[in-house]
Amino acid sequence: MQIGHNKMGSFGSPSSRFFSSGLNCSILITFLISWTLLVSSDAYDALDPNGNITIKWDIISWTPDGYVAVVTIFNFQQYRHIQSPGWSLGWTWAKKEVIWSMVGGQATEQGDCSRYKGNIPHCCKKDPTVVDLLPGTPYNQQIANCCKGGVISSWVQDPANAASSFQLSVGAAGTTNKTVKLPKNLTLKTPGPGYTCGPAKIVRPTTFFTQDKRRTTQAMMTWNVTCTYSQFLARDSPSCCVSLSSFYNEVIVPCPTCACGCQHSAARPGSCVEEDSPYLASVVSGSGRKNYDPLVQCTSHMCPIRVHWHVKLNYKEYWRVKVTITNFNYNMNYTQWNLVVQHPNFDNLTEIFSFNYKSLNPYASINDTAMLWGVQFYNDELMQAGPDGNVQSDVLFQKDASTFTFDKGWAFPRRVYFNGDNCVMPPPDAYPWLPGDGSQLGSSMKGDRWQRKTKL
Repeated sequence: MQIGHNKMGSFGSPSSRFFSSGLNCSILITFLISWTLLVSSDAYDALDPNGNITIKWDIISWTPDGYVAVVTIFNFQQYRHIQSPGWSLGWTWAKKEVIWSMVGGQATEQGDCSRYKGNIPHCCKKDPTVVDLLPGTPYNQQIANCCKGGVISSWVQDPANAASSFQLSVGAAGTTNKTVKLPKNLTLKTPGPGYTCGPAKIVRPTTFFTQDKRRTTQAMMTWNVTCTYSQFLARDSPSCCVSLSSFYNEVIVPCPTCACGCQHSAARPGSCVEEDSPYLASVVSGSGRKNYDPLVQCTSHMCPIRVHWHVKLNYKEYWRVKVTITNFNYNMNYTQWNLVVQHPNFDNLTEIFSFNYKSLNPYASINDTAMLWGVQFYNDELMQAGPDGNVQSDVLFQKDASTFTFDKGWAFPRRVYFNGDNCVMPPPDAYPWLPGDGSQLGSSMKGDRWQRKTKL
């Protein structure tokens, strides 16, 4: 395939003048990180404006002292999922309700049930917390959409597994639509904070169809709770960063220093470990009990995840990018990982070689946002830090002569999300710039040179 010639020019932007004023680069980086966190504190997600988790309570029958309800957690977020160790759902009862029994889930604490002399309730706490059951639970304790260890897939990635359900029998409660009191203060943890849930609202009763589709029934009463996500509430620092490189410049732009934290932070002592440390094996949990606290490899950026975007090759009618995701977290395998990338050339995507792809189109007519995730049984699990802790794929784009350019950083992504969290981008002035001599570059050797350099 013939290599196309492109107009060369020096990289520049308005922020170049900002640097020339003498402001220290580290101050600007700190500002950019703070600004990113400030923006993400709002639960509104510009790339998934209608995304939320909806919790639906359906009362399916009345009992002598209460009701039986099915509670379903629907994940209507396109790319943000709930990974291991799964969700936990809490609330506060409006009266003195108890949970007599549960199927498909369990309360984490029984509480004080001493006032009951015969049958003992499953949970007597005023503010119970419920978790999903694990895979392999006996069939007589299961219902549909249960028993996945609290893992819920995103709506785009696996819609068949984007819900989780449990059933509970509630006592000491109302026995009619007018006497039932809705629970208050619902909290959803996944497993940490991040989701803010609104009040329960009574909605039209849910309609159910029999298996033969010839008869419908409906719930006695239904209420919904809507929960929205904020990265700022989920964690006190970013969880991923982006590095850049290109065939036309030997400079590799690393993740910003201290993008997710600093090695010698007084607030997080002992938060990283050197990859060649003789004590690594003893530090990483191997006792069978999984430790989900991040334990990252010591790097300049201190992020658990790094996404590298490499502009690899330039053809006459196409250009090629290599995307590499590296896991620096020794305590986490990222199952069903996904990546969301915003770039204007996704409207001319030709081929992606070893990832799945879905166009998100958050703004209908603008096709500039893509969701990428692993191929099942091949690279859908991003292994923990180490030799196998990366996944990668090439992406081939067709050129649109009216918009395509390598000038001014156009070839690099505008925004990158990993597992729904906004990744820290390098400052624009650090992007690889085009040589000013107009020489023709584009060999495969130069395209892969960044991989032979020292670790980012």
